[in-house]
Amino acid sequence: MFPLIIFAIISVLTLVSAVIVVTDRNLFHAALAMMASFLGVAGLYVLLEAGFLAAAQLLVYIGAISILVIFAIMMTRRLMQTTESPFNSQQLGGLAVAGLVLAGLVFLILQTWPLDFSAGAPEASAEVLRGSVAELGRSLVSPDQYVIPFELASVLLLAALVGAIVIAWPERERS
Repeated sequence: MFPLIIFAIISVLTLVSAVIVVTDRNLFHAALAMMASFLGVAGLYVLLEAGFLAAAQLLVYIGAISILVIFAIMMTRRLMQTTESPFNSQQLGGLAVAGLVLAGLVFLILQTWPLDFSAGAPEASAEVLRGSVAELGRSLVSPDQYVIPFELASVLLLAALVGAIVIAWPERERS
């Protein structure tokens, strides 16, 4: 019962900080909430007894990416003093996508709803956990498994980086 309470607390804190990330107009506060959300995900990994993923979450996302985002925000003071409207012109499309995601999640939850926690959480056997990190590394670069999605994710991140640079690039005054 105690791990379930800890799970609920960490999940609520993670979700609340994630909502703050996407709703706060102050970029610095949103970045701090993003760090809290990443910390909550690391806590969930600890509860799942995935120590490697928890450590990677702490080192990579909180230790590197979040600090890089905060430095980028602090270096570009122009973005800290934005006077743009807080409303998005694509609200209808965003609402439609959010509704579809919600419908999919509700469908998946209803498919597995009669959960039985009377016997406790299922335990993974030692042979499953023994080579899991090495197997994950092999499967990410194996041409028969996940190399294409792995490479597509890297191209997507590169495109997001180029897009962020284009958006942040100051416009030259036209004469």
